[in-house]
Amino acid sequence: MAGEPLKAEPVLGAGFDPAFVPGITGPTPAPAQAEPVSKEPSEPPGSPDVETTGEAPAEAVAEAPEEDLDASPESADGDGPVFEAADRRARIVADRRGVRLSLDEEACEFRWDEIAAVETETARFGKRYTVTVHTPDRRWFPIEIEATARARFKEWDEQLDAVLDAYFEEA
Repeated sequence: MAGEPLKAEPVLGAGFDPAFVPGITGPTPAPAQAEPVSKEPSEPPGSPDVETTGEAPAEAVAEAPEEDLDASPESADGDGPVFEAADRRARIVADRRGVRLSLDEEACEFRWDEIAAVETETARFGKRYTVTVHTPDRRWFPIEIEATARARFKEWDEQLDAVLDAYFEEA
């Protein structure tokens, strides 16, 4: 069998996710250490020492789907213009504190002094509104928001421009 070439099996999924190819990605981080378990018995949920308020726990409230996934001009941060847009996966908030982007479980926050520029772009077709935050060290962080209608683009541009005019100062 010296004359036959070796046949390698194709790696399925490598074209879509580099993590499927061994050696390309680094090792996975070690899991965080759990807190030590108390040796005292825990009280049952219906014990008399536990207050019952009839409200849902915070975890259940956080997982509840949002009613309005588009823009909301109100802010709990105080006076001044606020831009907020969200869809089922992504969210952008721009207010007096800066710009906050989140996609699924990932999030980042930029103070106004950390931002060199904010750029918006709309898709020629479809309903995607892209906001890109540029930093002074030539990095950029884009996020796409799926609008319910293309008519929202003009409204979002006006709201974001009002926030940028109020808080963003070019050096």
